[in-house]
Amino acid sequence: MITKFPQAFHPDATPYQKMNFHPKVRQACGENRTGRVGLKICKAVLVGDVSVGKTSLVNRFCHDVFDRDYKATIGVDFEVEKFSVLSVPFTLQIWDTAGQERFKCIAASYYRGTNVVMVVFDLSDERSLSNASRWMADACENADEPVKFLVGTKKDKLSPAAYENVERRAAEVARTLGAEYWAVSSKSGENVNDYFFRVVCLTFEAAVLRELESSPTQTKHIGNDLIKMEKNDLYEEKRKKSIKCCNA
Repeated sequence: MITKFPQAFHPDATPYQKMNFHPKVRQACGENRTGRVGLKICKAVLVGDVSVGKTSLVNRFCHDVFDRDYKATIGVDFEVEKFSVLSVPFTLQIWDTAGQERFKCIAASYYRGTNVVMVVFDLSDERSLSNASRWMADACENADEPVKFLVGTKKDKLSPAAYENVERRAAEVARTLGAEYWAVSSKSGENVNDYFFRVVCLTFEAAVLRELESSPTQTKHIGNDLIKMEKNDLYEEKRKKSIKCCNA
């Protein structure tokens, strides 16, 4: 169970200066005025160059596994994660798209109605960062005012000095794109859970606020827990595994 709103990875590389849930969201949840948000399904799409680690990122979060053998995604893969945020049921669809040019038309057909755009690049491959702007533009063309992220993967491959150089440029790119920057390692699991729970909280809040604006008089019974993930507190299990790994 999460007891506070996850913070941004880099405070100077995010347009979402959120430290907690919006007061209107907390009040609406406390007073059972969340409209139809309990039935809300939000859609997240991962895009980026081939072999930057999109599938590995999804697999680490959804299944807590890392496969060293590279297998290219054919078209689009799909995962669903269910959460309880402020005791309101919330579902996040995660669409993992292929990076190969030959699948571009297929993948683009799934961008429509996207609520979250995740542009993924390889921290050890400067070219994949240079292509981030194109991926973001393509994915946002038919998206629904999405929450935007620029996610650097394979952090474990870089030395601290090398990472510092990449981070400066990545933060600049993120600011240009109006996206929030994160650096993760799917191999070690570093920052993966925190990143996805940040995605969930930002997306959930946006969904609640939209519902309040469109149907302010509707009510729905909820509780007052902050946020928890179904599947037997998977978030805490992942955190414990990560801590054990780091202490090993």
